[in-house]
Order: sequence, then structure tokens, then C-alpha cells
Amino acid sequence: MVPRIPVSVDLVVLTVRCQALSALVWRRDRPPYEGHWALSGGFIHLDEDLPAAAARVLAERAGLPGAAVHLEQLRTYGYPDRDPRQRVLSVAYLGLAPDLPASTEAHMSWQPVSSLREMAFDHRRIMVDGVERARDKLEYTSLGAAFCPPEFTVADLRRVYEIVWGRTLDPRNFHRKVTSAEGFLVPTGRATTRDGGRPAKLYRRGPAVLLHPPMPRSPKETPPAD
Repeated sequence: MVPRIPVSVDLVVLTVRCQALSALVWRRDRPPYEGHWALSGGFIHLDEDLPAAAARVLAERAGLPGAAVHLEQLRTYGYPDRDPRQRVLSVAYLGLAPDLPASTEAHMSWQPVSSLREMAFDHRRIMVDGVERARDKLEYTSLGAAFCPPEFTVADLRRVYEIVWGRTLDPRNFHRKVTSAEGFLVPTGRATTRDGGRPAKLYRRGPAVLLHPPMPRSPKETPPAD
């Protein structure tokens, strides 16, 4: 007889909040792992596919209904001992968005990734994989702009890269790279003085998906996930 193994969806939802890369988590109030932080998740329904399950968990369990969150499948986790109660397969999704509001669910909260050192089940491993995926994708895709509001300055975008990568970037070199990348940024024709000083040009995210040329981070300067 073929065993029936439950399949769940777990979400690594990341945003830049209060100048820190933060993840949406909740503190478990029952065994196993009572008192530990956990990712939002849930079992898939028989009548839904994986992307639909991820969107439902984002709305119902994570408490972000209607939020403009970029969701993509991260990977599948299926080693036998990941849940002490039963054998469970988990399909993890990575969600990225600009500064998101507080969750509508009282038990959910935003926590800096650097503070999440012990988590329930294998959620720490899943979160680390999600953070590293986000860091990698900033090198060769336009995903960095997904952390920004609809209109932003180059300095706003640079702060995203600095927070996600965990290191300081040279403003002039960064400006040259992002403005020369084909289709990455589109000028709005407007400027802002909200940061003081000279007016800064406002941009919006362009149509490019991949960056040409890419913006690799130095291996020697790659920060740890924690």
C-alpha cells in the first residue's frame, strides 16, 4: 500500500522594514516547538494547485489579503524527520514586497532575519534558503525594485541592496550600474527632496526581468544569512 503523505505550503515572506531585512513569522503556542518562531503555512486542499495554495496561505494564514507580494516557488523539503508528528512534504514559497503593513492576524509579526536563530521544525533552514535566494536574485534580476515603492530614487534602491546584501555600496558605482542596466529603471520625469539636499530623480521599475549587465557581489564580501 502506497503511504499518503500530507503536503504543506510554507511561506518565507521578506520585506525591508525599519532598515532591516525582516521575515513574517509567528510564535508557536503549542507543542511541538512551543514558544519557537515559525513561518506561516498550511496544507494544500485537494482542489487547488500549489500557486493557489500559496496565495491562500498568504491571505488567510499570513494575514496579508490583497497585498502585492511577489511569490515564487523556492524548493521542496521532504526529509523524514522534519516534523516529529508525521511525515510531511513542504513546498516553500518566497514572497518579496516593499515595506508591508502589519499582518491582519494578531499572532503574526515582522522580525529581523538576523534575530531568527532558532525556529520551529526546519523553518530556520527554509528561511535561510529564502534569504540566500533573494540575495542571489538581486545580482542578476530586477527583483531589488520589488522591495521599493512604485516611485523611488536610486538611493532608495541602493539602501535595499545594502540591507539585503548586508554591506555598504559605493553610491557612484551603484548609480552607474543600475541606470545603465537596460530596462531596469524608467525615469518618471519627477524629483523629490524628501531626503534633504539636492532634488533626486524619481524612477519606477522598468520592464526588464534580467539585468544586463548583472551586478555580482564579491564572494569575499558575501554576508552570512544570520
